[in-house]
Amino acid sequence: MHAYKHAIATEAGVAGYELRSFHYGSPGSGRKAYIQAALHADEVPAMLVAHCLRRELDRLHQEGRILGEIILVPAANPIGLSQVMQGIPFGRFDFGSGVNFNRAFLHVADALKVSLAGRLGADAAANVAAIRAAARAVIAGWEAPDPTTLLKKTLLGMAIDADIVLDLHSDNEAMLHLYAGTALAQKAAPLAALLGAHALLLSDASGGDPFDEACSRLWWDLGAHFGPRFPIPPACAAITVELRGEMDVRYDLAEQDARALLQYLAREGLLDIPLDALPTPLCEATPLSGVERLDAPQSGVLVFRKALGEQVAAGEAVADIVNPVSGKTATVHASREGQLFASTAHRFLLRGAHICKIAGATPFRSGSLLSQ
Repeated sequence: MHAYKHAIATEAGVAGYELRSFHYGSPGSGRKAYIQAALHADEVPAMLVAHCLRRELDRLHQEGRILGEIILVPAANPIGLSQVMQGIPFGRFDFGSGVNFNRAFLHVADALKVSLAGRLGADAAANVAAIRAAARAVIAGWEAPDPTTLLKKTLLGMAIDADIVLDLHSDNEAMLHLYAGTALAQKAAPLAALLGAHALLLSDASGGDPFDEACSRLWWDLGAHFGPRFPIPPACAAITVELRGEMDVRYDLAEQDARALLQYLAREGLLDIPLDALPTPLCEATPLSGVERLDAPQSGVLVFRKALGEQVAAGEAVADIVNPVSGKTATVHASREGQLFASTAHRFLLRGAHICKIAGATPFRSGSLLSQ
């Protein structure tokens, strides 16, 4: 195992940041997996899962059971970890720019459409190798005018040529759920089963250029551009894993999740460990464009009528907003059938604030599909 330090900001007289990554196996000796935790730095469950993963990967390294290459970044956002406002961690948005740390990653497909013209052929494996080499070059040339962009460049540079990318997050309050590209539905299904996910949400492009899509979307974008004469498989299975809610920080859950991730890596040929039987899936894949977001129609106390994990029928009451001053109660109803899989952790909301999300099977939204 090799540990690396990546300097993110080093100017004299101002705060500096350092990113750590842990590298197992040998580059080029087989398939490559990249795992990072807490790109949104206040999503703490991911870091505890990464801690458990690192302990097991250290053991497997000593036993010679790591096949190929695995990179683990257990705390992917040292900038966000340093942001505290009046004692409250603030790790989702960059204080300096206001930009979400999991948005505005470089999408290299447009540059590759130019640089790869005339260089692809009928051999899919050769095309994959050429695309990965060209993608690495584009990332290396990405100009980073500020520490946050340099952080994104550093993370993407380690992941852009991986076969498997797992980006570990958590929601405010939620059941465990996953996001992946539509083309990756079959690749993501075993991971969803192993983790006991309650939703697997698929999209070709969710909007905002998040990290997982910076790694995976280029493959189907290039496939559509170059056409069937030049076979380009979806060679990177990049999946965002939402590890329940931000307060679900427990050893038993972290160890359970780490074991599931190791089992997935083993099934993908990266670990030599006994395979557990694949659990019965708790959900089927549904489109991200089928997720209904409910918002507060007035200010007041939020009282849920439905619990996380419950199925909701179209027209069914999901929550009340009770204004303690006017005495008015507004009931919020689902417009579509689906599962209530994520919600706010706050119980007093201003008008327009997010209440919850319901995963439905029928697409109805377009444009930017992710929350801010």
